[in-house]
Amino acid sequence: METRKSGIVRLRNSEYSKKIDYYLIVPVLLLAVIGLYVLQRVLSSGYAAYPGNYYRQIYATVAGMIIATIIAILETHFLKLVGRIIYGVGLFLLVLVPIDGYSLKSTWGADSWLNLPVIGNFQPSELMKIGLIMVAAEIFEQMTQKKISYLKGLLLLGATYGPPMMLILLQPDFGTAMVIMFSFVCMSFVWGIKYRYFLLAISGSIVIVAPTLWFFYLEEYQKARILTVIFSGSNPQSEYNLVQSKAAIASGGLTGNHTGVLTSVPVKESDFIYSAVSEHLGFIGTTAVVLLAFFFIGRCMFVASRAKLPSQSYIVTGLATSFAFHFIENLGMGVGLLPITGIPLPFISLGGTAMLINYISFGIILNVSMDRS
Repeated sequence: METRKSGIVRLRNSEYSKKIDYYLIVPVLLLAVIGLYVLQRVLSSGYAAYPGNYYRQIYATVAGMIIATIIAILETHFLKLVGRIIYGVGLFLLVLVPIDGYSLKSTWGADSWLNLPVIGNFQPSELMKIGLIMVAAEIFEQMTQKKISYLKGLLLLGATYGPPMMLILLQPDFGTAMVIMFSFVCMSFVWGIKYRYFLLAISGSIVIVAPTLWFFYLEEYQKARILTVIFSGSNPQSEYNLVQSKAAIASGGLTGNHTGVLTSVPVKESDFIYSAVSEHLGFIGTTAVVLLAFFFIGRCMFVASRAKLPSQSYIVTGLATSFAFHFIENLGMGVGLLPITGIPLPFISLGGTAMLINYISFGIILNVSMDRS
């Protein structure tokens, strides 16, 4: 197959459409359609900012698709540069968060947002998730190819993850920190870390890190959320959101709640969007979301296994497991299996920042997929 190059964009001519991975694109588009449909129903049922907030979601979705398309047609070797730029910009924005004078901590419990011109509210930690994965993938590849020693690689990884993780935890945004660490662990497994080291790290976390977080870092409301999962009914006030979410899910039946009487669920448009999916589309809708998410993650892992370069495999693994964490945590907290966090449902929850980040990640995965062996 002949390839013409123009600048940094790859032009595939008549062969281009044959390289597009429709097994990745279709589930993402279907999730986006479900999300826009459900959000329209939710936001139009009494939200003061409607329809402006809904239009912004549409704009973010369309802009995200355009950005994903641009990233997908870049020459693959430019991904390293893209990753470094994202990391640098993300770190700079994280530094600005505590000093910019803008805070939503009274509303969301964390100072995680910037108020940027044109864009509006933006959460730099979301962008940093991608930057960390892409920079770490490059370091893992250098260790795999023996270009650097394991010791130097570990030091570089520590230097890469240390500053942004500290800034994210200081916000405090424990949910995003968990996503970052989960994707890092999964990338480490693909790289080849031995199980005994992983078990040793888990043991150390249980003995040292967990008590430290519990007594010195977690807020009382965060502790209450964890305890309500372990001891159901122990704190009715902390369980209110969960109880309402379960009621909304149950009211959906097979095809949705057609009575016109909807259950009031706090943050139904974002954190508890899964309850809204059930309420408006029923068991059929929630099953579709689960199956689409499962198929998308499975296809991403297939792409990672067929990637030409180790760094590409690590990148897709990191991004896919980050998506997986979001899907599992959001669905799990909606039904009471996992503690409540501010983790949105990819491609569905309301939020311009999250939507743009989802599509940037998707564009990178699609780029690697089009170059797989």
